[in-house]
Amino acid sequence: MPMIRLTVPTGALTDQGRTTVQRDLAAVLLRWEGAPDTAFFRAQAWSYLVELPQGAQTTAADDEPRFLVEVVVPQGALSERRKAGLVEEATKTVLSAADLGPDDTLRVWVLVHEQPDGTWGAGGSTVRYADLVALAKGQHTDA
Repeated sequence: MPMIRLTVPTGALTDQGRTTVQRDLAAVLLRWEGAPDTAFFRAQAWSYLVELPQGAQTTAADDEPRFLVEVVVPQGALSERRKAGLVEEATKTVLSAADLGPDDTLRVWVLVHEQPDGTWGAGGSTVRYADLVALAKGQHTDA
């Protein structure tokens, strides 16, 4: 059950980007995780938008907005190729939501956190990666 959180300074996203970025990032995460495109898996991909107050984010160089994307997935869910694809596409998604271009890619950092098997719980039970794989194999695309 993947989770994705985007932390941004208030006002750094366009109005349209603020409206769509959470679902867009959740879809990116599911695609790179290889999850089936079903209502069940879409409902399990939680997406958070954290907006920092004015002045809460800066660098030693300037006050231009920076964007932090944090992804939490079960350990083993993403190969190195899938991680690379996720980082690239999440970066492009955030840049688009902020109306920024390719020259601004270093303003977006993506951190992938892999949750060790047996340390994830949902519905009052421990969720294991093997259980998710089995569930995904039994699901068909319903999009």
